Amino acid sequence: MSDIINILPDSVANQIAAGEVVDRPASAVKELLENALDAGASKIQLIVKDAGRTLIQVIDNGCGMSESDARVCFERHATSKIHKADDLFAIRTMGFRGEALASIAAIAQVELKSRLHDRELGTLVLIEGSQIKEQSPCACPVGTSIAVKNLFFNVPARRNFLKKDSIELSHIEEIFKRVALINYHTDYSFNSNGRLLYDLRAGNFAERISQLFGNSYRERLCPVNEQTDIATIQGYVSKPEFARKSRGEQYLFVNNRFIKHPALNAAIEKAYADIIPDHHYPSYFIHLQVDPSRLDVNIHPTKTEVKFIDESALFAILRASTKKAIGQFSLATELQFNPIEEVDFPPAPKDYIPVQPQVHYNPDYNPFLNTRPHSPSSPSPAPSAPCTAPDPKWSSFFDLDTPTDPSPASQPLQTAINLADSPIPDPASRSENPTPCLQLMGSHIVSVMPSGLLVIDQQAAHERILYERLLNRTSAPHPQQLLFPVNCQFSPADADIFNEIIPELKHYGFEIGTLGQTTFVVTATPPDVKESELQTLFDQTIVEYKGAMIQKFTDRSQCLCRSMARQLAIKPGTQLQQAEMQQIVADLFCCQMPSLSPSGRKTMVILQPNQLFN
Repeated sequence: MSDIINILPDSVANQIAAGEVVDRPASAVKELLENALDAGASKIQLIVKDAGRTLIQVIDNGCGMSESDARVCFERHATSKIHKADDLFAIRTMGFRGEALASIAAIAQVELKSRLHDRELGTLVLIEGSQIKEQSPCACPVGTSIAVKNLFFNVPARRNFLKKDSIELSHIEEIFKRVALINYHTDYSFNSNGRLLYDLRAGNFAERISQLFGNSYRERLCPVNEQTDIATIQGYVSKPEFARKSRGEQYLFVNNRFIKHPALNAAIEKAYADIIPDHHYPSYFIHLQVDPSRLDVNIHPTKTEVKFIDESALFAILRASTKKAIGQFSLATELQFNPIEEVDFPPAPKDYIPVQPQVHYNPDYNPFLNTRPHSPSSPSPAPSAPCTAPDPKWSSFFDLDTPTDPSPASQPLQTAINLADSPIPDPASRSENPTPCLQLMGSHIVSVMPSGLLVIDQQAAHERILYERLLNRTSAPHPQQLLFPVNCQFSPADADIFNEIIPELKHYGFEIGTLGQTTFVVTATPPDVKESELQTLFDQTIVEYKGAMIQKFTDRSQCLCRSMARQLAIKPGTQLQQAEMQQIVADLFCCQMPSLSPSGRKTMVILQPNQLFN
């Protein structure tokens, strides 16, 4: 039998390795940005076309490379970051594996220009599919410029798996934020299809957060500073009232490297236990400085997974530091927010005599007598005089008008009495003779049916009603014009996605205009939308839309309807009037699928009489 084991050529091995290192354009952007940082650059430019499909170019003013280094850097395991195995336990650079450039060159057409500080000419290297096409001297600025063209040109299957340009651009933007956020001592610029998305100037951590996420974040964050023998913690966490429904703005760094660590993320979220609503998540930007010998970053080629020797201690320190920051913010708010200023009142006149306020009333008035009160000179009625129904006009006691309607506190009791005494209606006549309803703990609606007791989750039911109403709408409702237009601002990548869904939003009753590249003006909304909730509504809609669009066969209209129904539905704790509860019950039974919400939650439960006391 002949030998069957072969040694793969380097080009094939590089393509296999590229599957782990570069799975989409954002992965190539990450590797190129980190190489520019390791080169000591103080200014980095990122240029992309067609969301990285056509071009990814990173230009830096770092140390540059010599002629031989410019060629050798595309070989596998070629790196200047480490020299021996012991260096793996003292890693302070972003890269060290020597796989990124080899993997990128195996699946793209790469043009490299680089020049050292003490050289007059630089070096040009053209490589395509791991094959060197040209190497020659060239005129170029100090530093390195590397352009990746036609990514996955020789791997069509991988190229076909790429998502829409807006989705891929959002991934590139997220990578750019992760790198630029913690390396705030470096200038950055980001251009997409000739449009400048970001132009960041060097500063401190707080300034970089404001540059990337908006000036409003200056008021949303609390500083975290803690120094221990195990780690030094610096950064910012959001104030409890700014918790969001998504985990989008959660950034955790270790030694200037973005990481994903479920335990440390849970430590921060546990610090917010019982002070933010359920299914809400805080934003945070935390940087941990740990001795490189006490962690391992050589777990995965992406280098976002890290193992710590002192993981339990770091968990406790991070949770305590976050709690301390939140507590200091709460105390400072209580003591320093809008301090009361002393007021100098003018001195009172010397002959001023204060007069005590008095209430004038008739001491002989008895509201339980059917006759008018007697004058002080007339004899009082006999004690045995019969008492009739109380006079409804108590206002004669203080000469005030008292409403005759029952107090709001008595309405739930009266509703319960009516519900207990009312006969069980026929569901077919529910719209003509609505059954009285009760609201249970501000989150459920209780009604009766011939088959038993009906308990409805008001939020899930309202989601189902709104979803089918939006999905089946053939024309836009009459919009409600806003007295003052509302400006909504998004990141550049989110602004591109928002532009895509504006036609759908207009169909649902929104009137939206543009004000610049990333700011939109809302002049009218559907009747059920509040002005104060517009930014949150659109932010969450974009987040869910991006998540749904990852699945190629997801219907965009259904995705938007589901997201908007979830955002516009009444929330637990909302008090409903009797007519509102009856309307929700009637509308729910008119839906095509009344038993489930758009997300699959049960909207109702029917309790049989024999189930109530079992």
